[in-house]
Amino acid sequence: MQLFRLDNKIALVTGATHGLGMAIAEGLANAGAQIVINGRSSERLKLAKEKYLEKGIDVKTYAFDVSDELQVKKAIERITNEVGPIDILFNNAAIIKRTPLLDMTKEDFEEVIKVDLISPFIVSKYVVPGMIERGHGKVINMCSMMSEVSRNTVGAYAAAKGGLKMLTKEMADEWAKFNIQVNGLGPGYFATEQTKPIREVSHPFNDFILKRTPARRWGDPTDLQGAAIFLSSKASDFVNGHVLYVDGGILATLGSHSGEQ
Repeated sequence: MQLFRLDNKIALVTGATHGLGMAIAEGLANAGAQIVINGRSSERLKLAKEKYLEKGIDVKTYAFDVSDELQVKKAIERITNEVGPIDILFNNAAIIKRTPLLDMTKEDFEEVIKVDLISPFIVSKYVVPGMIERGHGKVINMCSMMSEVSRNTVGAYAAAKGGLKMLTKEMADEWAKFNIQVNGLGPGYFATEQTKPIREVSHPFNDFILKRTPARRWGDPTDLQGAAIFLSSKASDFVNGHVLYVDGGILATLGSHSGEQ
């Protein structure tokens, strides 16, 4: 259906050198979009580009720090001049530091907030004026289940993702009149290289997730692609300020009863 096609659209997906960001970028590319990805490391971008090419996707790569306003400004100008105007912005880049709040340094807390909350504001600030000028655009912020609930040792991340949910609503409120839709995507627990050590059958966290998630499985990164395409396409032209959670139902329940399989 043409509603979900992204032909002739340029999508910038930040931090899409691996993991869920890469899966999202692949999904958008398969729907027809020209993909631009960023990262801080040129070497990592080179390796990522090779992985995309193995799947038949020719991404454009740009090295810059999403939390550095001057770097972002220059990079967006280069992308616009060299690739074209950005139609879809996916603010995916993020970090997490698993430290109890009483043990966390102010510097570590500030770094998480800077990357996970302030950088979506900075990148959007330099992409959205072009969208306003052209009269259309899509901004998707990578939120999280931690935009709704907290979990031990991820206080800074939860604070940032909770703030990002409200920033998404504010962006939608200010930019909807320009035919720009701003929404969030909130993943649950996914099977990635990062989670591989805790997905072992004998690991207690694996057992917890399987029982806590109504779907009784970890998400596959490709499970995010349909939602990402929807929020990036004409199909979502009257959807604004919403966070779409792709979590296997985990936020819908307090969890299974004791002993339930």
